[in-house]
Amino acid sequence: MRRSLLATCCAAALLAAGCSTGTAADPKLSVPAAEGLTSGSAKPAAPGFTVAATGDVLIHPALTDQATQDGGGKRDYRQIFAGVKPAISGADLAICHLETPIAAPEGPFKGYPEFSAPPEVVAALADTGYDDCSTASNHTLDVGEAGVTRTLEALDKAGIKHTGSARSADEAKTPLIMDVKGVKVAHVSYTFGFNGKQLPAGKPWLSNTLKADDVITAAKAAKAAGAEVVIASLHWGTEFVHDPTQAQRRDAQKLLADPTIDLIIGHHAHVVQPFEKINGKWVAYGLGNHIAKHSDPRGVSEEGAIARFHFTRNGTGWAVDKAEYLPTLIDLGPPIRLLDLSQGSAGDSRQTEAVKRTDGIVLSRDAGNQGLTRPGK
Repeated sequence: MRRSLLATCCAAALLAAGCSTGTAADPKLSVPAAEGLTSGSAKPAAPGFTVAATGDVLIHPALTDQATQDGGGKRDYRQIFAGVKPAISGADLAICHLETPIAAPEGPFKGYPEFSAPPEVVAALADTGYDDCSTASNHTLDVGEAGVTRTLEALDKAGIKHTGSARSADEAKTPLIMDVKGVKVAHVSYTFGFNGKQLPAGKPWLSNTLKADDVITAAKAAKAAGAEVVIASLHWGTEFVHDPTQAQRRDAQKLLADPTIDLIIGHHAHVVQPFEKINGKWVAYGLGNHIAKHSDPRGVSEEGAIARFHFTRNGTGWAVDKAEYLPTLIDLGPPIRLLDLSQGSAGDSRQTEAVKRTDGIVLSRDAGNQGLTRPGK
């Protein structure tokens, strides 16, 4: 939620090392808000805080064309995201996954296979209500160190916190710890790799590479620096495959067996993957695309989910007492619009299909019996 979220980056001596391709009257945005939301504000069942997290922000050229049309010749991505703004801005902590590097204002802007997105997309993420973005992905190094620097500078300018990539060794080893309603919440971000690219010699801190032991080390550093809750964003899995891989399941088991990690948010597959409760803690293996326009849309690549978790105090620590998912759909239009389908499909067959399929996938590892719900279901 874009408000006076006090975020502090607490220095720690421990090292936290670390895709292929408007107007307000737009009828596509008249989708009901999620259950329990008033103008997008979640109503927690108990004192605590709510986290909303979303999938891949993957800026293909068609999205920039749409933003330019919406802005009357100037790039304005806000209308594309407007359909999910109530759900995002209503969370106490809203986390995005910015998969693509940011270009200079004058470009060049590129899509698959090496992305470089206009900086205006970051302004739209801030307007939508995002407080924090993970930035470690297989595209982090698409345009080199300069792309990492521009991306983090754009996020800084927009007032969005970030984790996963860094401009220096000191920045990389400084845990991101945010004050969320008086609770110190840390966020770490890791990726499986960089599409064959290698981190520059002597600069391993540019982006975190996923190894379970390194994630645990970073979580321990964050807890030592004062964090009460640690959320891990992991870029992992196989593209366009709904089932989590053996490696995803193995890493989730190991990470959630460690007392320092409280929640895992997954990305990369560009399709929705299941949620699962392990050792009393949640993993969302993959939230699908939040926004994208692949050159070969698959239907499932336009479907995603907003994960929403309410944390409450549990003895001496914090635990999730309410877990929800809100199905989303990228309506390819024209115009291209991101829709929140959490209250149903309003009789639209494509939206009905998306909700039904998302329900089946998200719940396929028994998450429904473990307490996961969908507002309106």
